[in-house]
Amino acid sequence: MSAALSGGFADPAIEGAHAFRAALEAMARPGTIRRVAGAAPPAPLSPAAGVLLLVLCDGTTPLHLAGAWDDGAVRDWVRFHTGAPPAPAGEAAFALGDWPSLLPLERFRAGTAEYPDRSATLIVEMGRLAPEGARLTGPGIREAAHLSLPEPLGPLRENAARYPLGVDLFLTCGAHLAALPRSTRIG
Repeated sequence: MSAALSGGFADPAIEGAHAFRAALEAMARPGTIRRVAGAAPPAPLSPAAGVLLLVLCDGTTPLHLAGAWDDGAVRDWVRFHTGAPPAPAGEAAFALGDWPSLLPLERFRAGTAEYPDRSATLIVEMGRLAPEGARLTGPGIREAAHLSLPEPLGPLRENAARYPLGVDLFLTCGAHLAALPRSTRIG
């Protein structure tokens, strides 16, 4: 449990503000990669995923940990630093894991016609994150952007086709993050 007490922001107000701004900019400009700092969570959490948890989760945001991320050290760290309660996939506001452990996407909340914003946001841990690969178009993208996305792409394309319903995604690798809102089309 003592390891859970460390690894948070040293200066929460400043580091949290910078990290939240980076997350917002990534979501507003799909395909751009941002560097974040301030978190040193336990493995297998990346620093970027830890930063996102610190700025997006609190005691009112149910969190689903999938695959290897559903680990005692990770649960203790999340509980201490955010207070986010554990939740099954269908009840989670946020979910964290690698792509295979988060599939199928249909098990997460996709919002409703009246409240499309009541959907889950997934934090997908990646082995690689680069401005190459799949072609992205849509709101926040001038003409097109390119981003390495998890394979297979089918679930991401199906998610975009459900817009305004669907889930939003943050992709994390090391200290870097990118976002893929449900409004982004994948070519």
